[in-house]
Amino acid sequence: MKRVVVTGMYMISPIGQGWDEIHTNLKNRQSGVVYMDEWERYEDLRTRIASPVKDFNLPSHYGRKQTRSMGRVAQMATRASELALEDAGLLNDPEIQNGCMGISYGSSSGSPEAIGDFANMKFHYKMDGVNANTYIKMMPHTTPVNLDVFFKLKGRVITTSSACTSASQGIGYAYEAIKYGMQTMMLAGGAEELDVTQAAVFDTLFATSVKNDQPQTSPSPFDRDRDGLVIGEGAATFVLEELEHAKARGAKIYAEIIGFHTNSDGCHVTQPSIETMQIAMQEALQDAGLPASEIGYVNAHGTATPRGDIAETQATEKVFGSNIPISSLKSYMGHTLGACGSIEAGIGIQMMNNNWFAPTINLNNLDEECGNLDYIVGAGREIEMEYYVNNNFAFGGINTSLVFKRW
Repeated sequence: MKRVVVTGMYMISPIGQGWDEIHTNLKNRQSGVVYMDEWERYEDLRTRIASPVKDFNLPSHYGRKQTRSMGRVAQMATRASELALEDAGLLNDPEIQNGCMGISYGSSSGSPEAIGDFANMKFHYKMDGVNANTYIKMMPHTTPVNLDVFFKLKGRVITTSSACTSASQGIGYAYEAIKYGMQTMMLAGGAEELDVTQAAVFDTLFATSVKNDQPQTSPSPFDRDRDGLVIGEGAATFVLEELEHAKARGAKIYAEIIGFHTNSDGCHVTQPSIETMQIAMQEALQDAGLPASEIGYVNAHGTATPRGDIAETQATEKVFGSNIPISSLKSYMGHTLGACGSIEAGIGIQMMNNNWFAPTINLNNLDEECGNLDYIVGAGREIEMEYYVNNNFAFGGINTSLVFKRW
């Protein structure tokens, strides 16, 4: 078995682009949630708040030829990947183009705007807006395909379009591809672009927050007074590498991935199962060869929906006991859907390496039905540890758990 390390990372999020900006906003308890004026036109939509990425612009070397097949989701994925490769010292390395590097990347869907162009065709019988690149922008594998073309990668492509576990499965499957000797390096992660249709999905389930007059007070994971999730957007890419290869080229190493598991509930599309969440965490620990007592922190999925929060925290307590520190980064940036697994995992690695873990903001009154855990609140907490766990859960009862080791 090969060992797998993280040698490059970059995060584009609603609370910053790159670790320095994100870290500052976490320290200041600064939320990225805002009121969406443009959503006022949708009469029956209850929620009017979301968490967009601010000031995202592509640099000048992204010409029309490079971007004509990219919607916003692919643009963010590509830029995050470019900066992650640069961070790893591999951006202009010819080795990444000889088949040694593959891609494992995903999003919940392609660009909703491109999907809308086809909807316009279906309902109005007009081809307005539909061109040769419309499908490339809307297809579920738009992010990995645009990445392999932009960087001229020739390794395997794994598409992970599994809603809220798209990015965490992307990282997990990339880890397995290297661990079992199928690839030397992988680009891994996920992305999502903000669109009102995504908010509408959860609005129909009465799962969105309607604190429209106080956007900074929502979402509130684990809080008894929470009223639902907030939709966000972003992208994050990991450069994963086989350990000996990374050492041979003198790469800096952020962390090692030592455990991963993914499974499914097999019982309901939207109602989570405590039992299979628990199994996912236990199997990830088994893959890592660690007892639960070795884990120093759990980076929760923590969406601020009652069923999700309660099931997740009760499952976490069953695995790790009541003393495990836990917090939810979605309290700052909402639910970035297909991007959340990589954005949150990347922040988790940086927090571990800095011995400081962000609190859950907007957590004022713990829901008594949530598991008995050590919820980090206030100004955050300084903790020194060797291992942490990152969990994500998705519609369809898809569960993921990743174990990272400090380097």
